[in-house]
This record gives sequence, structure tokens and C-alpha cells, in this order.
Amino acid sequence: MIDSIIKLYERDLNRLINEISFYTEESTLWKIDKEIKNSGGNLALHLIGNLNHFIGNQLGNTGYVRQRDKEFNDKNVSKQEIIDQINSVKKILLEIIPSLNKEDLSQNYPIEVFGKPMSTEFFIIHLYGHLNYHLGQINYHRRLLQ
Repeated sequence: MIDSIIKLYERDLNRLINEISFYTEESTLWKIDKEIKNSGGNLALHLIGNLNHFIGNQLGNTGYVRQRDKEFNDKNVSKQEIIDQINSVKKILLEIIPSLNKEDLSQNYPIEVFGKPMSTEFFIIHLYGHLNYHLGQINYHRRLLQ
């Protein structure tokens, strides 16, 4: 299972890099319109913060301190800086996830995120779904507003 999770995270973080690189104008990365409340750039920053916090810090003790408000309020971060941050979090995930064994995965995740205990395995899969949810939003944002 770990091998599958690693391959999926790596594949879709690479897709996230592609989506960000496909924005032809950096200003469009930050554009919102009508009912679109989150820009592609802010969604990417949110994914970076989310994975750094929940996998990097909670499972890998990286010391990352999440600033969730900044994920949605920062603007005009360059495409290259976002791509560099995605590559950085991908590297962290590709180090931490393979270090987990069956016992680690079956244990409760270190914090109760949804107000109740859940296994580490469940939450890593949940985070993968969260990544894909926002990846789809970024794809749609780019194609709609570019």
C-alpha cells in the first residue's frame, strides 16, 4: 500500500506543478471572479501548507509551523516560488511516507483533526483526496479565467 500511496502523491504533485506552470500570465494565478473565491495560487499555497503540516510536521517532525491564513491571503507569489515549494513538499512526503510501516499506519493519527480518532492510513488517504479535490479546482480555475 505504501508504494501505491507514494506513486499517487508523486504523480499528482507533479500534476500540480504542471497546472501552475500552465498559467500563461502570473496575474491570472491570483484572479478571482464572481463566485470563485479562491485563486489557483492560493489553492496551491493551501495544499503546500496542508501537506507540510499534516504529513511533514505531524508524521515527520519537520518543525513546519502552519500559517493557514497566509495560504489564502498571500498574493503575487511567483509561479517559480510555488513550484519550488511543491517540489520541496514532494521531497518531504517521499521521505516520510516510505518510512512508515504497517504498525505506524494502523495507529491513530497523532492529532484528532475531525474531532475523533482515525488511523494514520485513513488520514493519509484523506489528504490525498484533498490534494485531488483542489487540483481539480486549480485546473478549472486556470481554464476558466485564463
